[in-house]
Amino acid sequence: MNLSIVIPLLNEQESLPELHNWIVKVMQTHNYSYEILFIDDGSTDASWNVISQLSNENPNVKGIRFLRNYGKSQALHAGFAKAQGDVVITMDADLQDSPDEIPELFRLITEDNYDLVSGWKKKRYDSVVAKNIPSKLFNWAARKTSGVHLNDFNCGLKAYKNIVIKNIEVSGEMHRYIPVLAKNAGFGKIGEKVVIHQARKYGSSKFGMSRFINGFLDLITIWFLSTFGKRPMHLFGLLGSIMFVIGFLFAFYLGIDKLFINTSGRLITERPQFYLSLTAMLIGTQLFLAGFLGEIILRTKNNEERYKISEELGVQS
Repeated sequence: MNLSIVIPLLNEQESLPELHNWIVKVMQTHNYSYEILFIDDGSTDASWNVISQLSNENPNVKGIRFLRNYGKSQALHAGFAKAQGDVVITMDADLQDSPDEIPELFRLITEDNYDLVSGWKKKRYDSVVAKNIPSKLFNWAARKTSGVHLNDFNCGLKAYKNIVIKNIEVSGEMHRYIPVLAKNAGFGKIGEKVVIHQARKYGSSKFGMSRFINGFLDLITIWFLSTFGKRPMHLFGLLGSIMFVIGFLFAFYLGIDKLFINTSGRLITERPQFYLSLTAMLIGTQLFLAGFLGEIILRTKNNEERYKISEELGVQS
């Protein structure tokens, strides 16, 4: 199968028939074998009924329905688990992503051998204050933190090799940082293509302040896990050692001062600097122990793959 088109959605009953017909037209024009996976993320309108009707009319249409709203990342995770196409396309269901972009995205993956190609909505028709400015801030922070140089991490229109989506774990609000997850998993050939952005035709945007905040927190999480997730002692041990040494040197200085320099001064226990140095040593010890415990936890986890094998030659399972 050439293509799996994964479409997460929430309350998009008006746009689904038009989107389906548009995708089918593109597929038939280029003679692609395909499947369309609609993931209904707990819609309260008639979206699932529309999907069921489309599936009855077109056997290439498949659907997954959540019991409640879990979020876009969970919807993508469910779609990725079922996708069978050599190339996987993700797009939004609100008609802001154009299916006409699919053939070029498919070519970039199959002929130019990109692992992942992300769309770039260079000209947007969203609210400048409510969405465009936060998106620009997201993209700047993501570039600086991850080292993945994309202009539009938020674009829902992306293309992947099947092996990529089978080897990444999407959770929280991390769907916007899938290129970072792919890079951390070892898929470094990531490209970007300018795509057309269309104004929303039906319904209203699901973007809100909570998603803005959660997105930044997830970015920090990705950075931390990718940098220190496998060796927590490198962070906590270093910080703990620095804090302990600072506290110890300060306490040592206070002792020398009392014994040899200012022998008639206040007792060490009457000086606030002494308690600051003790606090620094205690915090340093706790940080060091946190790193030590993190290392122990990692080494006792037996349910996680230590590495992923791309191919094998001449070996038996």
